[in-house]
Amino acid sequence: MKVPLLDLQGQYQGLREDLLAAITRVMDSQRFVLGDEGRALEAEIAQYSGTKFAIGCASGSDALLLALMALDVKAGDEVITTPFSFFATGSAITRLGARPVFVDIDPLTYNIDSNAVAHALTPRTKAIMPVHLYGQCADMDTLNKIAARRGIPLVEDAAQAIGAEAAGRRAGSLGVIGCFSFYPTKNLGGAGDGGIMTTDDSGLAARLRTLRVHGGAIEYSHSEVGINSRLDELQAAVLRVKLRHLDRWSNQRLQNARRYEELLAEQQPQFDLTTPYVRKEVRHIFHQYVLRVPEHRDALVKHLAESGVGSGIYYPIPLHLQECFAFLGYEEGDCPEAERAARETLALPIYPELTEAQQQYVVAAVVSFRPS
Repeated sequence: MKVPLLDLQGQYQGLREDLLAAITRVMDSQRFVLGDEGRALEAEIAQYSGTKFAIGCASGSDALLLALMALDVKAGDEVITTPFSFFATGSAITRLGARPVFVDIDPLTYNIDSNAVAHALTPRTKAIMPVHLYGQCADMDTLNKIAARRGIPLVEDAAQAIGAEAAGRRAGSLGVIGCFSFYPTKNLGGAGDGGIMTTDDSGLAARLRTLRVHGGAIEYSHSEVGINSRLDELQAAVLRVKLRHLDRWSNQRLQNARRYEELLAEQQPQFDLTTPYVRKEVRHIFHQYVLRVPEHRDALVKHLAESGVGSGIYYPIPLHLQECFAFLGYEEGDCPEAERAARETLALPIYPELTEAQQQYVVAAVVSFRPS
């Protein structure tokens, strides 16, 4: 049996006719940018996320950049964030000339250590940007209290967490601005790049809409320098079809995660392995199902590949140790939990279309591993 880490074909086949009809609708309209599909998707995402506004853009990376631009993050400012995330989290900050301040992670959730954030604040701190990693919300209660005491805005990097919840509130509604990605591998993925930002602040919503079109709310009249970052109508139409299925897919991911827990508990691998930790009162939407393997992680990855099982390492090099961020002065040992997670974690297939037989095969492959 072959079990890929992700199977987009499986999802596509079930939606093929609806997707082709949506694409044809856009092609027949010949309206490809800032049209009815994009406006409808923005309204649907705002309602889904529990916010007043949603503003589409060209990618999740641009969503982070635009959010920081709207909050006037500039050269010399500092933005507190996590070193254990996709590269865009750190690059959005540095592209504005600001300095990312990396705070280590909670070893259980892999999200930023909320209690350590207060110690990283300085007079130059302009924003705090937690990441809801793997589909589980960061400790936003603590972070919001810290941010409120200093009047610092909280930007959610929710690229992996659409539909995730904390205390009954959805990702994207827990900070000042929420940033989402529609990259094809995401739980809600398009047919290419795409992103969206959510907010309850009408002023920020208006500014985000201006910034995404070169800083001009009126054509050929520019109040500031923005960027070109609009969500295409074709992407919006595809995403509107998929959004109707998102909660079902998220529930299937949760069911798959529970089945992994049961199978691994029953079969008991003969090596140290830790399954994902889920915080109380949260809805984890399992964008990734991540194991921690303190020893022989790389050998296990090789064994799984030889057995026909896909796996992934998210992320092998923490941001504070990336070559391009050497100018920040971080060294190995500065964020020990992020560094340990980079050495020890791997993701198993968790997509909604994964069958019980496939999961049994994946677990059998994991259990059959014998460290040398």
